[in-house]
Amino acid sequence: MLRMGIVPPTLDLSAPKVVTDTVPASKAVADDASAQRSHDDLLDAIASTRDKTAFAELFSHFAPRLKSYLLRLGTDAAMSEEVAQEAMVMVWRKAESFDRSQASAATWIFTIARNKRIDRLRRERWPELDPNDPALVPDAPEAADRSIEVQQAEETLRSAIEKLPQEQSELIRAAYFEDKTHREIADERGIPLGTVKSRIRLALARLRQEIDDFDEDPRPSSG
Repeated sequence: MLRMGIVPPTLDLSAPKVVTDTVPASKAVADDASAQRSHDDLLDAIASTRDKTAFAELFSHFAPRLKSYLLRLGTDAAMSEEVAQEAMVMVWRKAESFDRSQASAATWIFTIARNKRIDRLRRERWPELDPNDPALVPDAPEAADRSIEVQQAEETLRSAIEKLPQEQSELIRAAYFEDKTHREIADERGIPLGTVKSRIRLALARLRQEIDDFDEDPRPSSG
């Protein structure tokens, strides 16, 4: 069972709100609440109908933010990317266990990433870890069959990205794991902004097709 604890204080899930004379504070708050409800609804759609489009939207929004969060915790770039992917696979797999009355979608997803990072560090037995750190208290062990299923799903997602044409896979990694804007990518590569956006759209469409493989496995029980 995933822990539903409070997101560590180092994480700032919401962008700073800038309220001008033309944008009332009440509207800014309402817009923020609307966006949050949207993430909750996307998770519900994945849980109820295995909605691949909803998953793609969550992936696009949270994958780069998870990597940035993990980097701020001191995780190296390669591991941050891997853990972010593992966390998003877990979101797909365990969407039914999300309870909006217990936590927001963002809190739930970032908690998954945090626990995934802890599990990875614990497995690799990094010497600089403090064994007395309360954050390292292990979760209940996952059933062997579920562990295998999750590992297979992680491999599926990685494989899907690797199967993309090189120009598309590089753009996906730059946009969603290096947290670069489309404009930054276009400037760095010397290609039109419209081309960057078009290639990323095509790449996401291909990834959604690869996610069809997930549907062959039974959904996890809500218990």
